[in-house]
Amino acid sequence: MIRSLLILLGILLLLVLAVASTQDAGQASLIWMHYRVDASAAAALILIGLTAFAAVVFWNVALWLARSPQRAERKRLDARRRQGEEAITRGFMALAAGDGKEARRLAIKAVDVSDNTILVRILSALAARESDDAAATRAACAAMLGVPDLKLAGLKGLMELAQREGDRNEAMRLAGEAYAMPRPSMWAFKALFDARLEAGEWREALALLDGALSRKLISPLFCERAKASLMAASAAHMEQAGEDVDQALDYAVRAAKLQPQFTPAPVIAARLLARANKLGRAEDTLEAAWGANPHPAIWLTYRDLVSDETPRERARRLQGLVDRNPQHRESRLLMLEKALLTGIKPDIAAAMDALNEDAAEDRLTRRLGGLMARGAQALGDIDGARTWLAAATLSKGEPDWSDIDSEGRAFPYGAADWSRVILTFAETAALAHPRFERGEKGLPEMPDVASRYVPSMPFIRAAQRSAHRGDSLLMPDDPGAPDVSTPNVSTIDAALSGQDLDQDPAAPPARAPRRKAAPKTRK
Repeated sequence: MIRSLLILLGILLLLVLAVASTQDAGQASLIWMHYRVDASAAAALILIGLTAFAAVVFWNVALWLARSPQRAERKRLDARRRQGEEAITRGFMALAAGDGKEARRLAIKAVDVSDNTILVRILSALAARESDDAAATRAACAAMLGVPDLKLAGLKGLMELAQREGDRNEAMRLAGEAYAMPRPSMWAFKALFDARLEAGEWREALALLDGALSRKLISPLFCERAKASLMAASAAHMEQAGEDVDQALDYAVRAAKLQPQFTPAPVIAARLLARANKLGRAEDTLEAAWGANPHPAIWLTYRDLVSDETPRERARRLQGLVDRNPQHRESRLLMLEKALLTGIKPDIAAAMDALNEDAAEDRLTRRLGGLMARGAQALGDIDGARTWLAAATLSKGEPDWSDIDSEGRAFPYGAADWSRVILTFAETAALAHPRFERGEKGLPEMPDVASRYVPSMPFIRAAQRSAHRGDSLLMPDDPGAPDVSTPNVSTIDAALSGQDLDQDPAAPPARAPRRKAAPKTRK
């Protein structure tokens, strides 16, 4: 209003100046109700301007008075809006601080003073969950279903509540409803996928992957890794159960081609191909897998494909596996295994030298220490073998070696273990090792080598007895000792055999006390 008046006064002033600048501006006459008013043109302009100014002032005052109720209502709504915003803000601050009780109080207040339905219902649901009130949480999440923009959030809250209560069927139903929406969320797919894996429903999980990929919920790489691991798990289950061997073979072969670095797939495929008398394809599958990601289960399976061969023939065949990835640590370990098969000492020594860096103190494992002990034993270095065994005893195990159980079976997993392996590989492309985490025993890692010398106490006792009888004693480490009588040699032989030398040799051997039979009870 003030701006309008200033503009009007400015225009009036310009008119007056324009009229006053002329020498003869003329006269202005007004006849109204038998009255005549004569004035100069400048005075008439001033009079007209004042009249217009008064009219504008009157009109604006009238409008201001007429709009007073609207201003009062708007002021009340603004105050209510500020109260609602303050209640919502303080409610979320209480949630951040972990004060569920205060958050619920502020959420109830926000319902009355705020028109932001979305934020109020979100705050109510989060506050109820923070307070561990299942009934309030269910009511708040159910109320969200009535708001289109909040339906997914409401379904998620109800599904999580069903999961906490152990109602798997209800959780699956809610996740399925969310997944069926035009624009589903990633959590709905993950909930369904995890549930399928937990139940061992591999085929249903495979079908779920195709739908998620078409909806762009998952990446093609995730889908490929998940498919490979799922098909391998399905093949393993069918192989173990002896069901639909052809389908198991198809799954395993496809999984090995799709992701050869997922070791269970080529190992299972090779086993099934060997059963189908397709040894060439089995070898090709394992060689491709070794080139992608060497694993001890691969070379053990590769070794066992052929049983009627000499050690040298087997060593030559294993060389084809090494050539696929010669720079890998597993290939260096396999070179030593191959040399031990042939028994050629220069090859064994060279293979052990190639493992020196891997056998450093901070990198040594039980498996490597045991393998080095076998190499030292094959070279005739018994002391070195004992040293390697002592170091291996204090070393850690290898996760990959734990994937083979004590009977030589690779990846003997149940449904729960497979679920873990599938999810880990799909998300990170890494192989999980459930047996290693549980500390389960696998194949022996260390050979049987004498870990100590013959104790010296038997020789000391033999020396004392010979001195008591006045005989000389042959010391086994003294090549220049004189010849001794037969009884002394027998004493040393007895000491080596661990016989109790405190017993008189002439005395008959002591018999163990005979146990008395327990009296029979009469019925």
